[in-house]
Amino acid sequence: MKKRSVLRCVLPVLCMIGLAGCATTAPVQYRSLDSTAQLAPNPQDENGHIPFYYSSPDAQLARYTRIMLDTVTVYGGEDQQFGTLSADQRQQLADCMQTQFSQVLGQKYALTSVAGPDTLRIHLTLTGASSSAPVLGTVQQIVPVGAVLGTLKSAADKPSRSLGSVTYAVEIYDSQSDRLLRAFVTKQYPAAENISASLGTLSAAETGIKKGAKALLTQLQ
Repeated sequence: MKKRSVLRCVLPVLCMIGLAGCATTAPVQYRSLDSTAQLAPNPQDENGHIPFYYSSPDAQLARYTRIMLDTVTVYGGEDQQFGTLSADQRQQLADCMQTQFSQVLGQKYALTSVAGPDTLRIHLTLTGASSSAPVLGTVQQIVPVGAVLGTLKSAADKPSRSLGSVTYAVEIYDSQSDRLLRAFVTKQYPAAENISASLGTLSAAETGIKKGAKALLTQLQ
């Protein structure tokens, strides 16, 4: 089949992929988090990455130099947003979170398992995720990534059900007093230009986890 004919057949699929960003599931104010009562809609959230947020008025995160990172929890509430992901896939993403956040936070903070002065305790709860649509792998085999990017250009930094995503809660405590200093729910996904890293079933969610770990490091400083 000639390249022009292939493109004529595939472009409608690409258009549907691009439009899928409008139909993706938005995070909710999960009812079974320890911080649920404190979380509120975030009026400063312009791109949908952090729709729910809480910060103690006197939180001074910059003064902390050590971090206790709890084992990542897979959310089991009725309002979870894992769709058809299996228990094994959910655990795979939780393990990825544990590894990525440990590596990234360890670049600036001393990681510890003991509460103490100037030590934060961070609890991560994986609350939802979606896998990338299998059609993307087929499309990339016959259409250059540039053509896919061109179709998705208008969907930059917008979530897409076809590209997959990950949603999780971050709860940050003073490790000694166990006082909640900050909490938020966040949704992460690959940028459109990183589509080549999003073709595996869970690749987009894992890419979102990597983005989220880097974002948290910045938020703590």
